[in-house]
Amino acid sequence: MKPVKVGLLGLGTVGGGTATVLSRNAEEIARRAGRGIVIDFAAALDTSHAAQLGLSGVRLSNNAMDVVEDPDIEIVVELIGGYNLAKDLVLQAINNGKHVVTANKALIALHGNEIFAAAQKQGVIVAFEAAVAGGIPVIKAVREGLAANRIEWLAGIINGTSNFILTEMRDKGRSFADVLAEAQVLGYAEANPTFDVEGIDAAHKLTILSSIAFGVPLQFNETYVEGISKITPEDVSYAADLGYRIKLLGIARRTEQGIEQRVHPTLIPRKQLIASVDGVMNCVMVQGDAVGSTLYYGRGAGAEPTGSAVVADIIDVVRAMTSDPNNRVPHLAFQASTLADTPILPITEVETAFYLRMRAVDKPGVLADVTRILGDRSISIEAFLQKEPAKAGSEVDIIMLTQRVRQGNMDEAIAAIEQLDSICGAVTRLRVETLN
Repeated sequence: MKPVKVGLLGLGTVGGGTATVLSRNAEEIARRAGRGIVIDFAAALDTSHAAQLGLSGVRLSNNAMDVVEDPDIEIVVELIGGYNLAKDLVLQAINNGKHVVTANKALIALHGNEIFAAAQKQGVIVAFEAAVAGGIPVIKAVREGLAANRIEWLAGIINGTSNFILTEMRDKGRSFADVLAEAQVLGYAEANPTFDVEGIDAAHKLTILSSIAFGVPLQFNETYVEGISKITPEDVSYAADLGYRIKLLGIARRTEQGIEQRVHPTLIPRKQLIASVDGVMNCVMVQGDAVGSTLYYGRGAGAEPTGSAVVADIIDVVRAMTSDPNNRVPHLAFQASTLADTPILPITEVETAFYLRMRAVDKPGVLADVTRILGDRSISIEAFLQKEPAKAGSEVDIIMLTQRVRQGNMDEAIAAIEQLDSICGAVTRLRVETLN
């Protein structure tokens, strides 16, 4: 049987990793797929390093559309990233009857509904395992391995840059800005780190996971997003004093009112396994009604880890190329005609516990005023911590953990607390999840 010819768009980090894995493990891959898989055509703005990637005998172009339009290419692998050009290339590949593999989480999160509809119409496959958590096969696990389960919730550390920064802040007491600068030098963070540290990258990935878990259309614009740039060493230290660690979590949960879909810094009990995931590693917890809690851990980025996921998708596509399109694994786990219109809850309706830190004048009655405001809104205090003032009458930090409460109530309480003459500046608020 003739080898399947693959067209590769992009020769950057992931493109290079994909080429390396395909070349090094060619024999093993052919045994798994049932036939050989070769890169026949590759495109990148700079193709000068193609030979170093083992692509010396491959056709090359500076125009990605040349690959998409080539009649010999059966699978197009999109690894250029971004929104507009990637979307045009993928839709044209689908229109040409080609299968697509992509690692582009932004593309899937924002345009996946349109892309999957086009693919279903043409009877082709769009595979995207590498779009979430790099080399960890969490999409396959949720979509196929846990197919017998009603997924109750999932939570994940799905951005390595933010996790590295928070780990360094905890272990070494360093500031956010200081660790970010090091992350940029090490190549963990981009020159413009906004997508990573403000939670946007994690929100793209969570949008995909949530859709697969709950059988709803992709709804990135409904995802609540909050980053880590305002986290201070003091917050990290106080969380530790209370038995918690701060992680940037993506959380999706099924409730009677709708689906929670949110990314934000979160206090997690130190005893939870996911709280021990440090550095640039990723980890996703999934709770199913039949299987209980499952955990998926590994490298969320990098050339070969992500290339591993890309190649696994190529193998899956090759295995399924001759199958009936109507009997393939659905792109979003559920049959397209059965996707639910369950709403995504606004963040004000989400219930969670909270960590509050406020700077207050050390005088009688301050704590009574704060607890009265919380009590008026049915907010109960779970734990309390107050540092000794430097001298009588000076300012002091007050830290509280609350029980679970609707965020709308907490927003009202914080606004009222900040109006007190004894409270200095804004109240810091972080969410708390036990993940039980």
